[in-house]
Amino acid sequence: MASLDRVKVLVLGDSGVGKSSLVHLLCQNQVLGNPSWTVGCSVDVRAQDYKEGTPEEKTYYIELWDVGGSVGCASSIKSTRAVFYNSVNGIILVHDLTNKKSSQNLYRWSLEALNKDSSPTGVIVSNGSDYDREQFAENPVPLLLIGTKFDQIPDNKRNEVLTRTAFLSEDFNAEEINLDCTNPRYLAAGTSNAVKLSRFFDKYIRGSLLGPCPAPASNDTVHVGRSFPIFLGVPL
Repeated sequence: MASLDRVKVLVLGDSGVGKSSLVHLLCQNQVLGNPSWTVGCSVDVRAQDYKEGTPEEKTYYIELWDVGGSVGCASSIKSTRAVFYNSVNGIILVHDLTNKKSSQNLYRWSLEALNKDSSPTGVIVSNGSDYDREQFAENPVPLLLIGTKFDQIPDNKRNEVLTRTAFLSEDFNAEEINLDCTNPRYLAAGTSNAVKLSRFFDKYIRGSLLGPCPAPASNDTVHVGRSFPIFLGVPL
């Protein structure tokens, strides 16, 4: 299978925000019954019909790379984790809507993944107040912001949380989706979330046409809806 048929998308965020549950839902349209911590990286595949309903319709395979670990880990582990960031066509940033720190840490995740956390400015991002949007003004990698555990937001905190996510979305120049990974209806066909998701996967595919990531060297078989772990010998 040609490398252009594959699109590599990173799924980044703190441990416990629900990345594995999200990826399982996206790829298999099912709720993950017993989620566990991701060690290293786990890859799952989703089929996406690009330009569906047109003469140019073609099926692409979205590889969702669920990267484990935390942004506060040792530099040696971060440098090892960097191998997952090569040849990326898109990034999904995932945060827990009930955990403000997980939202703030997305700034550091994005800097790490785009190899900008050691920029000459020396800025250390601990929250959005230090974030320079111009650092990514010319960033060619599309970003999508997904907030999980939407159902767990207290009613008296909902406006505050949604306002915060709106600012995040603006900072990252990314569309936002808020959902509950234990309820497939949030991504049901025809919903606004499903439309946003499809639109951004199409955007990733368009990016791959300009700069495709290489196909895995091991074989040319794509297993849709099946995940497999990648270990580097260093616990993340």
